[in-house]
Amino acid sequence: MKPLFVLLIVYVAILAFGSHTNFDKGNIFAGNMAMAVMLLFTAIGHFKFKTSMAAMIPLFIPKKVEIVIFTGILEILFAIGLGIEVTRYYTGIALIVFLLAILPANIYAAKNRINYENLFKAGPGVKYLWFRIPFQFFLIAWVWYFSIR
Repeated sequence: MKPLFVLLIVYVAILAFGSHTNFDKGNIFAGNMAMAVMLLFTAIGHFKFKTSMAAMIPLFIPKKVEIVIFTGILEILFAIGLGIEVTRYYTGIALIVFLLAILPANIYAAKNRINYENLFKAGPGVKYLWFRIPFQFFLIAWVWYFSIR
């Protein structure tokens, strides 16, 4: 839920304040910058909660903490790529592939009630998927609209 708020608040703020400055670069810029800030926000979680997030990865996959750190680095690189106009299209394609690739980890975490911020507390469970799956497709649609089309 927090990433959604970050995404929308940054988007609205850039649109609202950009129109009152010489910095106004329009809707597409605002959408990409909002996604970039959201990715930086979520990347922080990959470093802060790496052990708990590693539990989101199925047991048969080795090097879980390393994967969490790697995906955090990828999110930072995606944020940078969205901010550069000449790389935005290819970054958007890669980001959509990434968002599809991490969806199974989110489903696994929900089914196993894993709390990515605290392993000692149970996660919300399968009911979380009613939000997470549509949210993941919302993010994909956002990236497609602002970065690829």
